[in-house]
Amino acid sequence: MNKFATILAGGGGTRFWPLSRQEIPKQLLNISGNDIMLNDTIERFKGIIPQENTVIVTNRSQAVLLESIMHSSVSKSNILIEPVARNTAASILFAALSIEKSHGDSLMVVLPSDHYITDEEQFRLTLDEACTVAMKTDKIVTIGIKPTFPSTGYGYIAFDKEPISSNPVAVYEVAEFVEKPNFQKAQGYLSSGNYLWNSGIFIWKTSVIIDNFKRYLPRLYKTMLPISDYLGTDQAEEIINNIYPTLQNISIDYGILERSDEVVVLSGQFGWNDIGSWDALGAIFPPDPSGNIIKANHMGIDTRNSIIYGNGRLITTIGVDGFIIADTGDALLICPKDKAQSVKDIVDLLKEKGMTEYI
Repeated sequence: MNKFATILAGGGGTRFWPLSRQEIPKQLLNISGNDIMLNDTIERFKGIIPQENTVIVTNRSQAVLLESIMHSSVSKSNILIEPVARNTAASILFAALSIEKSHGDSLMVVLPSDHYITDEEQFRLTLDEACTVAMKTDKIVTIGIKPTFPSTGYGYIAFDKEPISSNPVAVYEVAEFVEKPNFQKAQGYLSSGNYLWNSGIFIWKTSVIIDNFKRYLPRLYKTMLPISDYLGTDQAEEIINNIYPTLQNISIDYGILERSDEVVVLSGQFGWNDIGSWDALGAIFPPDPSGNIIKANHMGIDTRNSIIYGNGRLITTIGVDGFIIADTGDALLICPKDKAQSVKDIVDLLKEKGMTEYI
C-alpha cells in the first residue's frame, strides 16, 4: 500500500505573534536555526514515507512563499491550496480525496507542520509502528505523547490502561479527547498514568477516513465530493473557489475523533514539542544562567526568567522577571510568560479593530 504524508501548513501561528504572521507563519520560519519548520517536518519522516509522496495543504496567502522555500523533493502539484480557511476537517478530507483519486486506497499520515522533535530516530520508529497498525486494521490511529509535566497548553487523550494489542507495539483504545485543562486537572492527568498529550499526528487508510467523513460529517463530505471529480482538470481551481466558502468550519477532533469508537492510540516519547507559543522556546534553546532565552541585541540589569526576541534594535531591560518581549520592528509584544497562551487574543483584537496590516 502506498504511503503518503499530509502536512497541514495553513495555520497562522497566532500565539507566536508578532514574529508569526498570516503570510509568513511560524511553519515557514527558521526558529530552530536548522531550517524552516516545514522542511524539518519533511526531513523527519525520511525512510518511512517517500518524501516525494508529501502532500501539503496550505492557504492562498502563503502558497507562493511556501513553494519557493519548501523541500526540493516535494512537487508543486502536491500542494493543495485552500482559498479560505475551514479548519482541519476540510483540509484532511481535501487531501484524502486527492490521494485516493490519484493512487487509490493509500496509507495517509497527517502531520502538523510546526512541531519540534529532538529524538528523530525514535520518532521514525514510533511512526513506522503506527503505520503498521493502521495498515493491518481499519482503525483511526493517533500517536499520543507521554507527558513530562502537567501542561495546561496541550490537549490530552485518555486511554484504556489495558492494551487491545501488543504486536508490533502496545495499542490502546481511546476513551476520550480532553481539551486544555487547568493546572489542577493537568496534575491529575499526569499522576493517573492513562493520559497522553494530543500530538495532532494521525494515521489511517484513505478509505477509512473517507468512510468516517460519510458517517460523522456527511454534509461536509457531500459538499466537497465534487472537488474530487474536477481535480487535475482546468476547472479545478474554479470549483474549489466556489465550494470552499460554503464548507462547514470544524476540526477533525470535534468532527470525527471525538465521535468515532474506532480510534486507538500509541504512546510516543521522542522529545516532542509543538512550539505553540513563546514560552515553548525553552524546548529548543537552553536558558542562560539567569533563566533567560535571548535572541536579540539586548542589554539587561537584574533580568531573569524572560524571553527576549529582537530584529536588531537594542532592547534594554531593568528588573524584568518572567516576561516575554518580542520586537519585530513594526510591532512590539510585552506580556508575562504565564499569559503566553493569550497572545492569540491580541491577534483577534487586531482583526476586530481592522488593523490587518499587523497580522
